[in-house]
Amino acid sequence: MDTVADKTEKNSGTQPVTLAACPVTHLKGIGNKTAEKLKRLGIVTVQDALFHLPLRYEDRTRITPIGRLQPYEPAVVEGIVELSDIKFGRRRMLLCRISDGTGFLTLRFFHFSSVQKEGLARGRRIRCYGEVRNGPQSLEIVHPEYSFIEDTETLSTEETLTPVYPATEGVHQLTLRSLTDNALALLQKIPLQELLPSSVCQKIGFPELHDAIQWIHRPPKDISLSMLMDDNHPARKRLVFEELLAHQISMKQLRQRAQKYHAPVINAKCALESRLLATLPFELTGAQKKVIEEIKKDLLKPCPMQRLIQGDVGCGKTLVAIMAALSVVEAGMQAVVMAPTEILSEQHFNNFCQWLKPLGIHVAWLTGKQKATERRQALEEIATGKAQVIVGTHALFQDEVEFKNPGLIVIDEQHRFGVHQRMALREKGKNGKQYPHQLIMTATPIPRTLAMTAYADLDVSIIDELPPGRKEVETIVVSSDRRDEIVARIHHACKEGRQAYWVCSLIEESEALQCQAASDTAVLLQECLPELKVGLIHGRMKPVDKEQVMSAFKLGDIDLLVATTVIEVGVDVPNASLMVIENSERFGLSQLHQLRGRVGRGSEKSSCVLLYQAPLSENSRTRLAVMRETSDGFKIAQHDLEIRGPGEVLGTRQTGMMQFHIADIIRDQALIPQVNKVSEELLVDYPENARLIVRRWLGETEKYGNVG
Repeated sequence: MDTVADKTEKNSGTQPVTLAACPVTHLKGIGNKTAEKLKRLGIVTVQDALFHLPLRYEDRTRITPIGRLQPYEPAVVEGIVELSDIKFGRRRMLLCRISDGTGFLTLRFFHFSSVQKEGLARGRRIRCYGEVRNGPQSLEIVHPEYSFIEDTETLSTEETLTPVYPATEGVHQLTLRSLTDNALALLQKIPLQELLPSSVCQKIGFPELHDAIQWIHRPPKDISLSMLMDDNHPARKRLVFEELLAHQISMKQLRQRAQKYHAPVINAKCALESRLLATLPFELTGAQKKVIEEIKKDLLKPCPMQRLIQGDVGCGKTLVAIMAALSVVEAGMQAVVMAPTEILSEQHFNNFCQWLKPLGIHVAWLTGKQKATERRQALEEIATGKAQVIVGTHALFQDEVEFKNPGLIVIDEQHRFGVHQRMALREKGKNGKQYPHQLIMTATPIPRTLAMTAYADLDVSIIDELPPGRKEVETIVVSSDRRDEIVARIHHACKEGRQAYWVCSLIEESEALQCQAASDTAVLLQECLPELKVGLIHGRMKPVDKEQVMSAFKLGDIDLLVATTVIEVGVDVPNASLMVIENSERFGLSQLHQLRGRVGRGSEKSSCVLLYQAPLSENSRTRLAVMRETSDGFKIAQHDLEIRGPGEVLGTRQTGMMQFHIADIIRDQALIPQVNKVSEELLVDYPENARLIVRRWLGETEKYGNVG
C-alpha cells in the first residue's frame, strides 16, 4: 500500500511538491466528498490542514477510577456494563450503568440506535470519555465518546493530549484528528516553507516552524493543560506572531492598492467654511480644528483619502464632517453621508440642513422607506447634481441611485456596515477612473492596539476633547426591585420642566429574556404618571410616525419618551437630563455608553439609571461596574474589547474579518509593534514571502475585500 508521501510523490512527477500546493485529497481517507466539506473550514491543501489549529485540548492520557471522579471535570473511565435499559420520561433515553470495582457511573444517551443498544450489552468492557455530571442516582456522562475492549485486548491510552478542532457539519473530531495525523506524517518528508526571515526568528527566539506545528497539534502528555495554553510558550508565540503578521500585511497591501487609485484634488478656498464658522454660537475645540486640517491635507492629494475619525459621544464629529463636505461642495462636487439607521440619517439630514441651507447649499435625503414621489425627487436631484450634499442609509448604494460627481463619502458608525456595503458605496461613487475620498466616523472608540491591527489600511484621527460646557453624566446602578423609586424620580424631574428617556431592550414580550416590552412599558408608565405626557418610539414604526414622536419630544410636548435602542445614536435633545435603561444587563458596554450619551447635552446636571434584573452574571456585573466608574469612551472600549472580543466590537463577525486561528489581540497586543515592523520589512525586502504568509493564514480569497 502506498504511504501518504509515496502517493504525493507519484502525483507530483519530478517536480518537488510543497505542502501549500498539495491538495488535501492526497491524504489517506480524504475523498472528494470529504474535501468539499473541509473546504467550508478553509482546508483545501495539506498546509491548510496543518494550520487548522486546535481550539483547546483534552487529557485522555490516563484512566481515572470511577470512585475518584469529580463533577464538571472531563475524564477517561473504563468499566464493565452492568445493565442497559431504555427509559421513557419527557424524552426517550438509553441508560447504561458501568462499574470498575471502585464505583458506578451512568452513561446517558438521548440519541441512539437499536444497534447501539444491543452493543451496550451486560458484561461488555467499555472505555469512554466525557464530562462528568451529577445525575439523579449517581454521577453520569451524557453522550460519551466510547469504544469496546475485547477480553484479550489491552488498549493503550493516548500518548499526547487530544486536540479539539473547529468543526463543521459532516466533519467530526475523529476525521480532523485523522486528517492531522496524516498531514503531520507528510510533514516529516516535505517540510513547510519558512517564510519569516531567520534574523527575526533568532532575535525573538522562535523555534522552527516544523517543531511549532508538531507541538501545537500533538503536545506531549507530560505538559499540563494550563501550561499548554500559556501565552509565552515559544511554539504558540511563533504561530501567533506569524498569524498577526499575515493580517497586518494584508491590511497594508490593501492600503497600498488604495493609494494607486486616482481621486479628485480638492483645493477649496474655505469661503463656505468661514461663513459657517461666523454663524456658530461656539468655538471649535482644538481637537476638531486639528482633525479638520488633517482632512484638508488628505483632500489635496490625488489618491483617495481613507481616514477614520474616532471620537467619544458628543465630541463634535458631525461638524467635522460638515466642514469636509463644504470643501468638496466648494470645489463643485457632491458629498455623500451614509448612516446605518433611518433615525440617525434623519438626524444628520436635519443638522446638515440647519447649517448648510443658510449658505445656499441644497441637501437631499434618501432612505429605503420614503414614499415613491419623495424618492423619485431625491433620485433626480442626486443624478442632476442639484443635490450638493446627499444624506441617507444603505439605500444610497442601490442600483437606481446615480451620482453626478461625488467627491467625498462619509460613513457614520462604520462598524454597523458590512465590508461589502462599504465597498459597494465606494464603487458607486467611482467617476471614470476617479474614486471619491472617504471619511469614516465612529462614536465607538477603538483601542489603539486594535486599531493598529484592524484598520492598518486607514489613517486614524482622534477627537479626544469634548466641547466646553458638556457635563459628566452621573450613572447609578439599581435593582429592578426599586423601580417605583425610579418612577418617582422621573415624576419629580419632569415636574421641574426637564424630560426623560426610558429605554427597553425589546419591542415585543419575550419570557426567555424577561424583558418588558416597550409598548407595555409605555402604557404602565402612563398609568403611573397620569400628569405626564408619555411617548413611544421603536424601530417598527413608520418613518413619518417616528419623526412626529421625535419632533414632539424635541419641542417639549412629550415629557417621557419610552424607546428601544433606535435612539442609541444621533438623537439630540438638550432638555432631556434623565435616562433609565431597563434590563441594562442585556446590553453591551458600547451600547450602554452610546445610550447614556443622549443625556448630558444641556446645562442641567444629568443622570443615567441602569436598572437590572437579579441575579447578575459575572460578565453583567463587570459591565455595569465599568459604566458606573467611568465615562471615558476609550476606557469603556478597552473593557468592551476584553469582555466581548474584537469581532463583536468591530461589528465584523459577518464579514470574516478578525477571525483568528490562534492569535488574540488582547492577550498578544505586546507583539503588535514588532509585528508592524516586520510586516514593513517583508513588504519591502521579501514581497513573495509576504504574499505566501497571507495565503497561508487567510486563504486564497482575501478576507477583507477593499475596506473603506
